Amino acid sequence: MKAILDLDTGIDDALALAYAIAHPDLELIGVTCTYGNVTVPLAVRNTLALLELLGKGDVPVFAGPSPAGFRPSEISSFIHGRNGVGEVLLPPATGQVQSQPAAEFLIQAVHEHGADLVIIPTGPSTTIAAAMRQDPSFAANAHLVMMGGALTVPGNVTPWSEANISQDPEATDYLFRHAGDITMVGLDVTLRTLLTAEESARWRASGTRAGRIFADMVDYYIGAYATTSPYLGGCGLHDPLAVAVAADASLVDVLSINLKTDTTGPTRGRTIADETRLSTPATAKVAVGVDSERFVREFVELLETLFSEL
Repeated sequence: MKAILDLDTGIDDALALAYAIAHPDLELIGVTCTYGNVTVPLAVRNTLALLELLGKGDVPVFAGPSPAGFRPSEISSFIHGRNGVGEVLLPPATGQVQSQPAAEFLIQAVHEHGADLVIIPTGPSTTIAAAMRQDPSFAANAHLVMMGGALTVPGNVTPWSEANISQDPEATDYLFRHAGDITMVGLDVTLRTLLTAEESARWRASGTRAGRIFADMVDYYIGAYATTSPYLGGCGLHDPLAVAVAADASLVDVLSINLKTDTTGPTRGRTIADETRLSTPATAKVAVGVDSERFVREFVELLETLFSEL
């Protein structure tokens, strides 16, 4: 299965990128960059550097749209570091961002690859919604597995809103109302998939630069979680789980449902069933259960192998 990631390249986005490269059932053909954990230019810079670090500097990178004057929130900068990768210094990239806009690349890819392509957004829905507005056939035919939202648990920005959705609720609402095939991998399952320093130590033990850099990033991330969510006992593997579900849907139990996003009032950013489409065929699936043990084991082992071979 060919894959495109849409990343706001912070720490768990970096882990998702490495996992997409390492996974034997996925072929990464491009990365589009959005805002959220970092600005779009920094997401592009981080992505280019990480791809080269992981031996995939030939994968093209595209810049998506961003609100004018966007700056990451203080909590995002605390969790991911000011540079998005836990204040770890990445080797500077030699590659350049593509001139083609991200939404155009996504539309072109869906027309070219059809059902053999999965798009995995792990940030705000802005770029995906832009592609849908430009080409309704993209909305109808794109196979999307997104990280974001919370259906059965509270949000992590407000009691109702998860971080990715909170950046652009209108875009996510548009996505839910127009997508033909969307799986939401949200906090309902991602907070059950935890990484600890014991696992990052295995990557460090690979003795490679990539293993050390990713271990340093994860240790920073674990430290941030120890402050914000000490009851978890590790860091959530939010974005990597979406990649895993894109490759192997059997990892999660899903609820088929039509979704909407609240865009006004105190519940702005809430992802919930659309009460006006309860009796119409569902176009969305929400992950509500996960085989966390199998996922974490496969994730750690695949990245350990990847880092050891670099």
